Amino acid sequence: MTAFDQSDLPDTPDTEPNDQATPIIAVLGAGKIGEALMSGLLHGGHTADELLFTERHPERAAELTETYGIRGVEIEEAAQRADVLVVAVKPQDIEPLLETLAPLGASGQLVVTLCAGLPTSLFENRLGDVPVVRVMPNTPMVVGEAMSAISAGAYATPEHMATVEKMLSCVGQVVELPETQLNAVTALSGSGPAYFFYLVEAMIDAGILLGLPRAIAEKLIIQSAVGSAKMLLDSDAHPVILREAVTSPAGTTINAIRELEKHGVRAALLAAIEAARDRAVELGKAHE
Repeated sequence: MTAFDQSDLPDTPDTEPNDQATPIIAVLGAGKIGEALMSGLLHGGHTADELLFTERHPERAAELTETYGIRGVEIEEAAQRADVLVVAVKPQDIEPLLETLAPLGASGQLVVTLCAGLPTSLFENRLGDVPVVRVMPNTPMVVGEAMSAISAGAYATPEHMATVEKMLSCVGQVVELPETQLNAVTALSGSGPAYFFYLVEAMIDAGILLGLPRAIAEKLIIQSAVGSAKMLLDSDAHPVILREAVTSPAGTTINAIRELEKHGVRAALLAAIEAARDRAVELGKAHE
């Protein structure tokens, strides 16, 4: 696996030093999101000595240590040394991890879960009266452009939320929401990059169908996506206004929009995102 190029991450502004000690953060599960978070934290001012990770595959652990200088440890050591435990395993792998953590007594630590669909109550029930913050990030974290939503568990304080927001700001933008809305966030922005990639893939195929070379079709569509995203970011206009600006009377675009509506693309997107939300709910109920 190719290591993340930290030059892709946004510049982090200089901050005034404070008297508070920087927390030790342990990432439990150093997959793509876990690695992206570690890379972002290093870029955001943390040192390798302030970070730990767990990884069940020795070769992968050795690669991460060589790349980032962060030490891989066992779960027991991570729980003993860290102030913040970031749970970044897949939802189906949560039970063995919680069984290992439960006897170790994590009540003095902040638990940050990145597991899709899993409620904070699951961690509180298994680990005790522990402060838990639930996070729904997305894969643009790997280039420092994540959209993360955070929700407080029953024992998480505003100070805990501020800690998590500061941590995730190293890899993108953060919003705070009630936990009741996190499954919707999972479906919308957590899975959202896949919808965009799917659309781009289809548009590239359309370019090939129309006779364009694949490389040219890819360049045309990807840059169009980048430019359109920047227009959305930089403009206060509603997406409808921006779309209408491209849609001339009796022109090419309105004919394309008519076909999209005829084939129910809007309705399909609504149904797809609703289905993703329902699956997120199922993941949570599986561990009740």
